[in-house]
Amino acid sequence: MNRNIEYFIKAVTPPIVFNQLRRLTTRISFTGNYDSWDEAQRVTGGYDAEIILNRVRDALLKVKNGEAVYERDSVLFDEVHYSWPLLAGLLWVASRSGNRLDLIDFGGSLGSSYYQNLKFLSHLDELQWSVVEQEKFVECGRSLFADGHLRFYHDIDECIGEQHPDAILFSSVIQYLDKPYQLLTDVVNRGFTYIIFDRTAFLEKGDDRITVQKVPPEICPASYPAWFFNRKKFLGFFSERYELMAEFDSFESFRLEDQTAQDKGFIFRINGAAK
Repeated sequence: MNRNIEYFIKAVTPPIVFNQLRRLTTRISFTGNYDSWDEAQRVTGGYDAEIILNRVRDALLKVKNGEAVYERDSVLFDEVHYSWPLLAGLLWVASRSGNRLDLIDFGGSLGSSYYQNLKFLSHLDELQWSVVEQEKFVECGRSLFADGHLRFYHDIDECIGEQHPDAILFSSVIQYLDKPYQLLTDVVNRGFTYIIFDRTAFLEKGDDRITVQKVPPEICPASYPAWFFNRKKFLGFFSERYELMAEFDSFESFRLEDQTAQDKGFIFRINGAAK
């Protein structure tokens, strides 16, 4: 790992912010160790995607219109809860790319991370934030949130047809996909210069694990499958084509029945990129 970059992204989350986030995440529970995604899905209650979309839409409109400061997972906060390592990583990527940031935010909702970090990115010579999401989110995003910097697309191919992203971000998303390594294989094969992860769940020990997540009712009464990854296996997946520039802990940690787990972030740069 590049020690200069590692030092650059390390930051301390203010205790008051950390405690607010911890109170929210400790009410989220994960149970089980299922043999397959389908098996876990059979014992979940699912979720109403329309309700989630509406809650996120209403919350982010308040942020966009200056009526609220920050939204995460449809919950409004009275101050921005920055992921300082992620923000530092985005600024580092921009600094290596001529003061420009052209990025895909895969599973980026209606632009939550864009609005979270815009204050520190708006000075860039070029900022293109492209969200790849489900159809209804894309329709809503294009109707209510798209602007000169924020765009919405149904898939990576559609985005690349219009934009030229050299970075892709996965923030609290890859663990909620049925076949995460299948998607990551496609991402690696596309040769993005930078691949960034934040809020991605890793076990303290043991192999990759499929659990069932239950969400607090104040967010949305829902349950659905969720992966916890083995860190060594996950990092090994990228090792042939990418250099790990930095690793950091996100603010969330979780207690499973038999062990603890930690959300982490990683910043990868493709081998052979300009130093």
